[in-house]
Amino acid sequence: MPYALTDLPLGDLVGPAMRAAEALVRLDERISRSPVGQGFVERAHFADAVSALWLDGELVHVEDLVLHDAHMDLRAPTHELTRAHEILRLRRQILANKPDWALGRDGLAVLCGRFAAAGPMRLETQLPVAGEGSAADGQDHEQEPEDDSLGSGSLSAELAALDAALGRANAVLDAARAPATAGRDATLGREAGTGATGDAAADRNPLLYDSDWDEQERLAEWKAVLAKVEDLPAMLRGAVAFDAWTAIAPLQHAPWLGRLLVSALLRQAGTTTGQLAALYVGARAIGRERRQSRDRTTRLIAFLDGAHEGAAAGIREHDRLMLARAQMERRLKGRRSTSRLPKLIDLVLSRPLVSSGMIEKELGVTTAGALNLIGELDLREITGRGRYRAWGVI
Repeated sequence: MPYALTDLPLGDLVGPAMRAAEALVRLDERISRSPVGQGFVERAHFADAVSALWLDGELVHVEDLVLHDAHMDLRAPTHELTRAHEILRLRRQILANKPDWALGRDGLAVLCGRFAAAGPMRLETQLPVAGEGSAADGQDHEQEPEDDSLGSGSLSAELAALDAALGRANAVLDAARAPATAGRDATLGREAGTGATGDAAADRNPLLYDSDWDEQERLAEWKAVLAKVEDLPAMLRGAVAFDAWTAIAPLQHAPWLGRLLVSALLRQAGTTTGQLAALYVGARAIGRERRQSRDRTTRLIAFLDGAHEGAAAGIREHDRLMLARAQMERRLKGRRSTSRLPKLIDLVLSRPLVSSGMIEKELGVTTAGALNLIGELDLREITGRGRYRAWGVI
């Protein structure tokens, strides 16, 4: 069923939209002129990724996500942690590219799970299969002298068995990689209009994908909705775009991508310039009954109120970081110009928490040196553990 744009209650939406836009612009202005702006943006990435999983009913601890991002996991990462890290990476990727990249052809190809911005990922390098090879390879093998003193008969049999095992393993790997590669090729073929989409649906695993779920058709329908509301203000466009994403559901396994695309839309429209709006953080302050109401007006207002709450929380967080920075900079008086404390301050402000291993890696110091720097800044220990400790600004 196509998403209907008739009878939008603009009179009820203008007020919340203006309030949310004002809060986002105010936050963006503070970040652009702030010495802790970059640290705030990094912290917002982590907070939004964790909040996205929270809205889906999954709990991911911020400290686990920080350590996983630094490749210093204390335990094997869970599926939820891996999803949160994927959201974190995509947020960084959207902000690192041009404002119009995310909603463009290459951006959507990457963000929709294809991870092939420049073209389909092809696996051209394969292990040799027993009994196959080029003529030149065959000639080279024929020219190699055999050493009869090593028992050529038994050794040849063992090597043949090994080649056969490698061939069977290679065939299994090729069969496992084929559906993903075919799906990427088909997606880019549809986007480019080449029509090279022949067997993509047939190659998908029916246990993982609904055969009747045409992602490209649904994505095209969502893009058509965006085109129809192009004349509306940015915040209203974002609200309608997210509601349409929820109703159309273009992607089977990435429903969380909707708010990221709306954040990219706000950045493209100029509402935010130095940040990517943390819409998931604000959505946590809105009740589920409003966010998932049957009434579209209620859902749209809930989205706008969530954007406002997220921006207000961001302003409070920014002021807190500014205060923490001023307090820590007082400890720099009388320090040498080669002191690593300024770098540690920047690191602490750019992460929700830091471990001694992260400090060692970033500042190039020993474990004892990292602990001494932590003691000089008088950072707050968060975990309460004797081992695998972490510190942060509370």
